[in-house]
Amino acid sequence: MSTKAPSIKLKIDPRDLQIQTFTVEKLLEPLIIQVTTLVNCPQNPSSKKKGRSKRARVLLASVEEATWNLLDKGEKIAKEAIVFEEEFHAALADVRKESQALKVSAEAFTSDPCYLPKRQAVVQAARSLLTAVTRLLILADMVDVAYLLEHLTVVSR
Repeated sequence: MSTKAPSIKLKIDPRDLQIQTFTVEKLLEPLIIQVTTLVNCPQNPSSKKKGRSKRARVLLASVEEATWNLLDKGEKIAKEAIVFEEEFHAALADVRKESQALKVSAEAFTSDPCYLPKRQAVVQAARSLLTAVTRLLILADMVDVAYLLEHLTVVSR
């Protein structure tokens, strides 16, 4: 691959990205399901104080692992990307920050999963993480599209 930045101009503002593709939605679906399962609480919880939920800890660990795997792949893409470099690094930093915020709020939530303010905090943190991950995925797609368009113009010449 050439080190020259593609000269193709995309009509997309990388600072204003929205979920508009079915593919991105499908990529996020497993994470959404894990987060939803993490924050669901029985309708009529017993009044007995119970120990920490093993299931919540396991789900939190799987969300954390999925996020770190995504960050690892994102960092590899960032090293090779020439277009949208700043935006891509900012998106990676945002995913890291939101992942840490989710971890903190989810750990507090797992100690008392039916306490409404803790649940609301973890839901908000999860939504923020999903937004950050979505932005990162869209930027990665935009980098791919820019390279494909550049190679298409080279081939068509």
